[in-house]
Amino acid sequence: MGQKVNPNGFRIGVNKDWTSQWYADKKAFAQYLLEDSKIRDAVKQKYGQCGIAKVAIERTNKRLTVNIYTSKPGMLIGVKGAEIDEIKKLVAKNATTKDITINVKEVKRPDLDSTLVAESIALQLEKRVAFKRACKMAIQKAMKEGAKGVKVMVSGRLNGAEIARSEHFHEGSLPLQTLRANIDYGTATAKTTFGAIGVKVWIYNGDIIAKKTTKEVASDVNA
Repeated sequence: MGQKVNPNGFRIGVNKDWTSQWYADKKAFAQYLLEDSKIRDAVKQKYGQCGIAKVAIERTNKRLTVNIYTSKPGMLIGVKGAEIDEIKKLVAKNATTKDITINVKEVKRPDLDSTLVAESIALQLEKRVAFKRACKMAIQKAMKEGAKGVKVMVSGRLNGAEIARSEHFHEGSLPLQTLRANIDYGTATAKTTFGAIGVKVWIYNGDIIAKKTTKEVASDVNA
């Protein structure tokens, strides 16, 4: 049995943060958790073509802030911000909080975002592109953008085979056990005529090393 740890969960508190940032008592916790899930599903379902990398949610006592990270902000915002009101209505349907703020943030390098890369591969698989070609092209683009290592895994009835299997494609280094390593991990599902094909992507963007404070630098000099 393989015992794998989600790279994002493994690094929370080190160099990753929660996608939901709020505090609630026991009575409201389950309700907020369900609301967050519904908001993310609704936004991704309606605006999936806009290249949504992640939906981060923040809450205070009376305000709900939804930060949408997308590779196509112009498409998501619409003409003169018309779509922002539509997104607000969509979020309001799935939330009890009335004061809602929507922030659209641009993902400047989509080829280095694991979720967007996984969704791109899944879309190609749905269009019957050969899985090896789709995966290798995605790896080449990421490495060209400056990634230090990329791994792609596809699982299911690949090319319509009768027996499901998993295939791995790997380039560069990928230190999964190193906590300071900035590893972006994302998944997507391709819904083909043969069944669902799962896509997992790991992208290594180098190490994140904490900057020393002025006190630490001074103590190093004195030593």
